[in-house]
Amino acid sequence: MDGLVTNIALIAGVGGGGVTSHTLVLTGVAGLVAGAISMGLGEYTSVRSQNEQVRAEVAKERRELERHPEAEARELADAWVRRGLPRDLATKVADAMRDNPREALRMHVQEEMGVDPEDHPSPWAAALLSFVFFSVGAVVPLLPYLLGLSNLWAALGAGGAGLFLAGALVARFTQRSWWVSGLRQLVLGAAAAAATYGIGTLIGVSTS
Repeated sequence: MDGLVTNIALIAGVGGGGVTSHTLVLTGVAGLVAGAISMGLGEYTSVRSQNEQVRAEVAKERRELERHPEAEARELADAWVRRGLPRDLATKVADAMRDNPREALRMHVQEEMGVDPEDHPSPWAAALLSFVFFSVGAVVPLLPYLLGLSNLWAALGAGGAGLFLAGALVARFTQRSWWVSGLRQLVLGAAAAAATYGIGTLIGVSTS
C-alpha cells in the first residue's frame, strides 16, 4: 500500500506539472527505487533496534531474577492475581517457576514486556520484504507507460485499480466487506493523488 500511494501521488504531482512522459517515467522509477530502499533500511533499523532493546531488557530481568528471586516471584504472582487467579495458586505456580530460571525469565519477560525473549524477528527478512512489497506496489501506476501508453490518466487508473484490489485483499483478514475496504483504500489514494496533482498544476503554471 505504501508503494502504491507514494508513486501514484508522485506521478500525479509530476504529471500535473505538465512534464513529458519520459520525465514522468524517470521520476516514477526513481521514486520506486528511493522509496523501496528507504523502506528496507527503515524496517531493518526498526527491527534491529527492537531486538536490541528486548535483549537489553531480558538481560536486566535476568539480573533481577538472580539477585532478588523471592521479590520477582511475588511480582509474578501479583500479576496473575490481577488477572483473576487465586492468590494461593498464583503463589505456588510462581514459586515453582522460580526453580526453573529459564522458564521464569521467559514468563517474566512475557508478563512485563509482552514478548517472547527467544523469538527475535530477522531484520534482514523484514528489510527484504519491505523492499519487495514497496517495489511491487510502486510499479503498478508505471505499468501503462512501460507497456507503451503515454497517458497520465491511464497510469492513475492502473494505480486506482491496484489500490482497490489491495484494499479488497486486506478485507480477507478482517470482517469488513471487500468492496468497502477496497473503496476506502481507493478514496484515500485518490485524495493523495488529487493533492499532489493540484500542487503540480500550480507549480507548473507558475513556472511556465
